[in-house]
Amino acid sequence: MKITTEQIITDTDPRIREKSTQVELPLGPEDRQLLEGLLEYVRNSQDEEIAEAENLKPAVGIAAIQVGIPRKLIAVVVPDPDDPEKNLEFALANPRIISESVQNSYLEGGEGCLSVPENHEGHAFRHARIKVRAYDLLQDKTVVIPAEGFLSICLQHEIDHLSGILFYDRIDRNNPMKEDPEAEVY
Repeated sequence: MKITTEQIITDTDPRIREKSTQVELPLGPEDRQLLEGLLEYVRNSQDEEIAEAENLKPAVGIAAIQVGIPRKLIAVVVPDPDDPEKNLEFALANPRIISESVQNSYLEGGEGCLSVPENHEGHAFRHARIKVRAYDLLQDKTVVIPAEGFLSICLQHEIDHLSGILFYDRIDRNNPMKEDPEAEVY
């Protein structure tokens, strides 16, 4: 399934707040094609030539609900902290956080989202470390992903979408730039 920027719904569309439903495993052809399409969008959005040719907004992750389909499917592509020449890639069905640190983390410059065209300044607090259980299409099996740093933040951002939560819901309205001296900041 080919996904284009035009298919991405924004936060003015009430569907973005819908709770997504579990998908059946093994993945059926429709869910598999959708998940492959989500991953392809993120990969292509990070390739300057393809992104420009296809008018893709840059992304590190996307959830199925962002194209109006309330299914628990997400794709994430982030730089590998151990090898900047490589990416860590995940195409996940039914992702669930099974453990999380007490310590927080956040992006100093704030988060962005394909479905949020306006800028929302502030720190969106996340867990510094998490473990996610999900079926990963790329490995064709259920996996547990230990994540920290940028990967942890990205996974939490996409998993939030499955519950209808947007990153700016996590920003303190009274003090958007609030800091946590114990947090890991990226």
